[in-house]
Amino acid sequence: NLWALKDVSFEVKRGEVVGIVGRNGAGKSTLLKILSRITEPTSGHAEIHGRVGSLLEVGTGFHPELTGRENIYMNGAILGMRRSEIDRQFDEIVAFAEIERFLDTPVKRYSSGMHVRLAFAVAAHLEPEILLVDEVLAVGDVEFQRKCLGKMEDVAQGGRTVIFVSHNMAAVKDLCQRAFLLKEGELEFVGSVDATIRRYLETQRNDGEVR
Repeated sequence: NLWALKDVSFEVKRGEVVGIVGRNGAGKSTLLKILSRITEPTSGHAEIHGRVGSLLEVGTGFHPELTGRENIYMNGAILGMRRSEIDRQFDEIVAFAEIERFLDTPVKRYSSGMHVRLAFAVAAHLEPEILLVDEVLAVGDVEFQRKCLGKMEDVAQGGRTVIFVSHNMAAVKDLCQRAFLLKEGELEFVGSVDATIRRYLETQRNDGEVR
């Protein structure tokens, strides 16, 4: 049998910022889908204490026929927030996502960049206790990537937990206190960010990916 994840076991403490690195197909996105309750594990379980906000692949969590405005309120309701709580964050979400002119347009008409900007703004501003972010920096311009990193730092400094999947080693170094290396669905290494990145680059070299 081919397992997307096998015997993966770890603990992340409240307020920790953890990076997850690994090649494409290593199981990183599957892990975040399990943690965000999108996918049920075939065996084992994930124990999560706190409200989870997640930014996975583009468009996840949005209803394509609803407008940007409606999707913001729908996502807040899914997170268990009262309308008054969402109202307080609403203007900041819209400004961060830079979608003021398209707020009442169905999101199916949004570009991939607009999707990501709104999805990140919603995930980060609706006050989750745990923020899961998968490769947000792969889409969008450099300025928006910088904004995302800054917001993730704000979330972390607020004592909340961030789990960040990325191929951008500089971003992982800047943001994370600890990192995990996934390889072929298994947890290959857990340690400091520098040690994990070193191990990752070594495995790439050994597999002939780095020259």
